[in-house]
Amino acid sequence: MGQDLIRYDVLAQDALRGVIRKVLGEVAKTGLPGEHHFFITFLTAAPGVRISSRLREKYPELMTIVIQHQFWDLQVTDTSFEVGLSFSDIPERLLVPFSAIRGFYDPAVNFELEFDVQSATAANSQPEDLEGDGPEPTQLAPKPATPLAVARKEKVTVTDEDEADDAENIDGDRRDAEVVSLDAFRKKT
Repeated sequence: MGQDLIRYDVLAQDALRGVIRKVLGEVAKTGLPGEHHFFITFLTAAPGVRISSRLREKYPELMTIVIQHQFWDLQVTDTSFEVGLSFSDIPERLLVPFSAIRGFYDPAVNFELEFDVQSATAANSQPEDLEGDGPEPTQLAPKPATPLAVARKEKVTVTDEDEADDAENIDGDRRDAEVVSLDAFRKKT
């Protein structure tokens, strides 16, 4: 097989990040429709991420936020989104570049996107640096290009106490991961 000089994997992930950008942009304008709400997982140490030092200390690698009942001032640009959330009754403002997003999940319709994102330390590390007491290699190594998954088994970190029951229900409803081909959604003529 030939070498992919075009980098279709990167182009596909950028296009799917555009889905998140569009959805969040609509929510910023009109609010959340129906029962839709989002779990967004991102790398806290990724370039451009802006969170308080308190949150960075609590979530040094990954953090999952919930956009549902208690959020405010959602602003979306071409490269990032900014939102106000409450963590243990303390209001915080977060800025998250779309390139830092590792996962997006809307449990109302069981829609999930997962991305291959490496932390800044992984990008600068040699493979032998991944052994020992540092982060597990599975967290830093790129996964095969499977950006659209219907369900996953990993636990979510709930950042809003009101969402704790919802997160437990979601984990109970999940199955083993199932990759869906994008061809399944194309119109057949």
